[in-house]
Amino acid sequence: MIFAPAAETDFPALVALVNSACRGQGAQAGWTTEAGYIDGQRIDLDSLRQDLADGPGATLLTLRDAADGPLLGCVWLQPDGDSPGEDVWYLGMLTIRPDLQDRKLGAALLAQAEAHAARLGAKRVRMTVVHLRDTLIAWYQRRGYALTGEREPFPVGERFGTPRQALEFVVLEKGV
Repeated sequence: MIFAPAAETDFPALVALVNSACRGQGAQAGWTTEAGYIDGQRIDLDSLRQDLADGPGATLLTLRDAADGPLLGCVWLQPDGDSPGEDVWYLGMLTIRPDLQDRKLGAALLAQAEAHAARLGAKRVRMTVVHLRDTLIAWYQRRGYALTGEREPFPVGERFGTPRQALEFVVLEKGV
């Protein structure tokens, strides 16, 4: 498996991948889809570019079987600006192509992202997950993440889609 930072040429494929996995329906949906409670797309090309430009130290890692192979997954990493001096990194947008989600690629990509953050000085990794996603939260807990008890509001009216009901994020954290 090849793990590498995303190139600008990867961005359109990354947008399609994330939207398919997060908001796909029917045969295009993976087990992590949010389509049942959030309408709209998860990300678009402009917001991806803007997030990378605005995020100090942010990187988007990609996963492929071969260097010139198709995109299989991605994960976002960024120093957590809300925790200055604490060596905390935010991990988000962990995505595996829905038709490949039974290959344990998510666990491999998560481990690679944690190792990457640790090499850059991280002592802890934090993430947010929509509170309704019990199966996904349990998946992260099996990989060593713990609920912190913190909750954050879902960004209603912003660009992450339109929730069909009241949503919030739970915060999970792990030492690396």
